[in-house]
Amino acid sequence: MSSNDEPELYRFATTAMASEFEILFPAHTGHDPDYFSRASTACFNELVRLEEELSKYKPNSDIARINRLLPDRTARVGFATFDCLSMALAVMTETKGAFDVTVGPLMDVYRHRDGTPRQPSSIEVATAKTYTGGALFELDADNLSVTSRGAGLSIDLGGVGKGYALDQMATVLEEWSIEHALLNAGDSTVLGIGSPPADEGQGWPVRADGANPDDGELYLRDRALSGSGFLQKGAHIMDPRKGRPIRPKRLRTWAIAPTAAMSDALSTAFSVMKKKEVRALCDRHEGVEAIFWKPE
Repeated sequence: MSSNDEPELYRFATTAMASEFEILFPAHTGHDPDYFSRASTACFNELVRLEEELSKYKPNSDIARINRLLPDRTARVGFATFDCLSMALAVMTETKGAFDVTVGPLMDVYRHRDGTPRQPSSIEVATAKTYTGGALFELDADNLSVTSRGAGLSIDLGGVGKGYALDQMATVLEEWSIEHALLNAGDSTVLGIGSPPADEGQGWPVRADGANPDDGELYLRDRALSGSGFLQKGAHIMDPRKGRPIRPKRLRTWAIAPTAAMSDALSTAFSVMKKKEVRALCDRHEGVEAIFWKPE
């Protein structure tokens, strides 16, 4: 937490899901620093629980168990896993496969074991594509279960998990009767709840370069912003529809949505989709916006 004689914000942070998560609370909102500290601890405990349930790298997580299923075998899962997979599957369908949580086998054939890039053969790519797609798993809402419908299933919620975690942390804050906060997951997804008292209700000011012709500043009030691009990670975004990584380019895509999980997933999908597809999707869904930024 950072504070001074008259702090404007209280900040709390932790590390999870290979990212720094932070929560900012505006001062003078009826709660003292100790209350914010305890609420943050509750949020971070929920974050740890979600990582244990959703991370494919945790051997006993729901996702790891699903990925070990033989074809036509079923695993019972927790509500968070089922909820996250349901949302991911809906985005996979809505984006016509531009977002795909089963894309891991395709990513693998483009990398050596040490992580360095390689160029696979067309046969390798075609084979990997048979191990991807929403048809490879089936959800049963009545039993909170997931059934594998093909060999080699490899689900990775990295493209949506951090956003989903922010949404659940926001739910925790609601239980603590906290109506104003800014939640940040590694600077790639930000969720604004309410607004700082000084802004007269506009929302939390955040920067998305290119979002505004003047300075790239916009306001988040009960909505989220996520960004995807190549300036730092290189060729890490896969086009599941074409079966190859997107060529690195000086373009970053931002997605605004009512929830952080949705903005997280859509920012990746928007990097893959054509602009006319993106505009059509935004037109279909209230509260969803796209921003394309090409730096100078």
